[in-house]
Amino acid sequence: MAFILTETRDAVRIVSLNRPEVINAFHRPMALELQAALSDAANDKHVRAILLKGEGRGFCSGQDLAEAIDPNGPPIQDIVEQTYNPIVLALRSIAKPIVCAVHGVAAGAGANIALAADITLSSHSASWVQAFSKIGLIPDSGGTFMLPRFVGMQRAAALCMLAEKINGQEAERLGLIWKSIPDELLFGEALELAMKLSQMPTIGLALTKQAFNEGLNASLPEQLKREAELQAQAAQANDHKEGVQAFLEKRKPEFKGN
Repeated sequence: MAFILTETRDAVRIVSLNRPEVINAFHRPMALELQAALSDAANDKHVRAILLKGEGRGFCSGQDLAEAIDPNGPPIQDIVEQTYNPIVLALRSIAKPIVCAVHGVAAGAGANIALAADITLSSHSASWVQAFSKIGLIPDSGGTFMLPRFVGMQRAAALCMLAEKINGQEAERLGLIWKSIPDELLFGEALELAMKLSQMPTIGLALTKQAFNEGLNASLPEQLKREAELQAQAAQANDHKEGVQAFLEKRKPEFKGN
């Protein structure tokens, strides 16, 4: 791949956006490579967690506007539907925990892709910005779905309409992300977190993720019923049996992700 780098450390697949000369701005070739890399990680039985990050001086500056304004390029609806929607849906549907590490710039679609991960870490100095209104567009890549749910309607509207930059610490305070980390420690802590998740009962984690996704549009009675069904699935996994046995034997469990 030319625009996506992948590396596997133990059971963690590290996926890196790799157009550092444009702060990893998305164009169609990079988007297709990321979609393929996520699919490969999802289907690799040896991979139990994914870490998404960016090369160079920032995570992702959003859409490459050179492609968007090219008269011979794809129309904007195709860009949204073919570039970003499959990525966001993959991040939310892959049955493995996904960590995202954000440094430098996370703008526009880049910011919302980062928010689609299960657990997102940011460097203190990172610059988060919903940049769409600066060029007369609306938030895409799930922004209009996620932001009101994360921070409330008023804060979501202010973030998107005013397009003001916030740093990692403010993103944590608002509840956009899990944690803000000192810049020099970001990648180490993100990898450590992904490693930890990969050693946990990942079938249970995947079912938790599924329950969260389904709960976004369910009534309480519907979700209670769904919890019971998913709990029954989790209880059939060997990891559940190992967890119970380890508890009874007062030892550390050895989860295998099955």
